Amino acid sequence: METKSAITALAALAQESRLAIFRLLVAVGPEGLAASKIAEQLEVPSSSLSFHLKELSHAGLIMARQDGRFIIYSANFTVMNGLLEFLTESCCGGNPCTTTTTLACSAAN
Repeated sequence: METKSAITALAALAQESRLAIFRLLVAVGPEGLAASKIAEQLEVPSSSLSFHLKELSHAGLIMARQDGRFIIYSANFTVMNGLLEFLTESCCGGNPCTTTTTLACSAAN
């Protein structure tokens, strides 16, 4: 991951509602949730939710797909893992760490 992409992702997560949305989508897994379910579970107004989803999407942290008349949002685990690798690439004094492999998530369960 490039530094600029990491900054964009971290900036998107540096807001309480967006962090909560992203954590919820990570917890739900690749199947994702409809915007209405996200709003319901986190008690975020739809107008605010739309803005937050746009910011997370712009940062590449979430993906959207059409499912009938609903838009389903899910965490982009590839980007999330890339961010984790970027943040930990110099950890442990340059010695290999097993933490990143433990934290890595897969889009397929």
